[in-house]
Formats: sequence, structure tokens, C-alpha cells
Amino acid sequence: MTESQIKASKTLSYALRHRPDEFGLVLDAEGWVDIEKVISALAASRPPVRLTKGDIEAIIAASDKRRFEICGDRIRATYGHSTADRIKFTPTPPPDVLYHGTARRFLDAITREGLRPMARQYVHLSSDVATAVKVGRRHDAKPVVLAVDAARMAADGVKFYHSGNDGTWMCEAVAPKYIRFPDND
Repeated sequence: MTESQIKASKTLSYALRHRPDEFGLVLDAEGWVDIEKVISALAASRPPVRLTKGDIEAIIAASDKRRFEICGDRIRATYGHSTADRIKFTPTPPPDVLYHGTARRFLDAITREGLRPMARQYVHLSSDVATAVKVGRRHDAKPVVLAVDAARMAADGVKFYHSGNDGTWMCEAVAPKYIRFPDND
């Protein structure tokens, strides 16, 4: 992505994921809003961010994180942290094993409580180790990658959701009994 696309993507993310109210945007229960309203709101912001629908589509296409999705004339943040209600996805059978990259300092809490969504709506899991490492590096230079027995969780009735945009899998929580910790390998 170009520098201007990155800057616009961050503003778009802030508007749709964190503070839609600051932009005068009202998201529906699933985080959707009319794309023309977003374009107008960003143009009226200070400093103004002037985008077309084509610009936004180019940002989405160029991003490896796939934080937004467009459906017809509406847009939403894929992982919508700021919506009052949990964004709904269609339950999807997961791969047998999923991964979660985390900082070493969180291991004690995860051992006791499992994985919780914290400030997010869902626990985010990766379909491959490389992505889990990349995510974990946001909080620790040498992250720990936890393997999650998604097949067993699904068999026990836990619902999984796939964003459809990338390799991110989501669920409401992961109990410790489903987590393979590094010293258990």
C-alpha cells in the first residue's frame, strides 16, 4: 500500500472500528453503514480525507489485513470492535488446529482463564503458525504460539466463524483445556 493509502486506511479504521460517533456515523447492529455516508464523513473531518468508493476498494484490495468489507453500497469493519452488538458471522467448521500468537507475559493468565476476547468481540485465531507469530510480535519480540484444538471445541459445540477476508478465525472464547501450551508439546 502507498503511504497515502495507509494513512487513509488508518482513518477509515478509526472511523469504523473505534469512534464512528466522532465522524457522525451510525452503524447498524452488524457494523454496516452506507459507504457514501462514510465518504462524506471523512471529507468533512479535520483534516479532511477525500476518498471515492474506488479508492476504498483499492485500499481493501491492497491490504493484507482485510479489515473492511463492502457489500453493495455498504461498508463495515470486518472485526468491528465498536459496535454495541456482536457482529454476526455464519458459523463455519474450523480446521482441526488453529493458532494464537501471544506475549509470554500473558501465559499465566491464559493458563488459568484461557483465551478471552478482551477489548474485541471475538477471540482471533490464525490458520497458520506464521500468521500467529506475526500477530504475537505486536506485543512481544519473541511471542509464544499456542495451538488450539479447534476440532475438539467444535465437537463440544463451540461455534467458529471465518471472516472470509483472510485466514482469521473467531470464536467467543477458548477454555484452557483446548490449548496446547509450549511446555506440553
